[in-house]
Amino acid sequence: MQSTFWFAAGVSAFPFALAGETWMVVLGLASLALAGVGCLLAVGLVRRSRRSRRWTLVLETVCLAGSALLLLIPIGANRGPVSLMVNIVLPLALVTLLRGNQMRAAFTSAGPNPTAGAGR
Repeated sequence: MQSTFWFAAGVSAFPFALAGETWMVVLGLASLALAGVGCLLAVGLVRRSRRSRRWTLVLETVCLAGSALLLLIPIGANRGPVSLMVNIVLPLALVTLLRGNQMRAAFTSAGPNPTAGAGR
């Protein structure tokens, strides 16, 4: 879900580049790259990759810290309910769900591959 928000932010930056804001191209491409990384991590989580779990925890913790800084520093950041849900609640929920011994155990013993033998 968060990757789709990053994708939408990347696509919505390009019309500003047409109006003369040349740095919006860089920001749009960075948002699209972040959305691609998020999608790859989501695929890794579905496949129960320990590396994807670890990198997802790092990415969401960094996003949560950055959003908390935006809320604490008075620079005029959006503090509406949608912004709080996307920037605080969603990363916090992911970090909470992916942490802990039970989740670590679920990613170390992935179990049998459900697609093994599907081509027979």
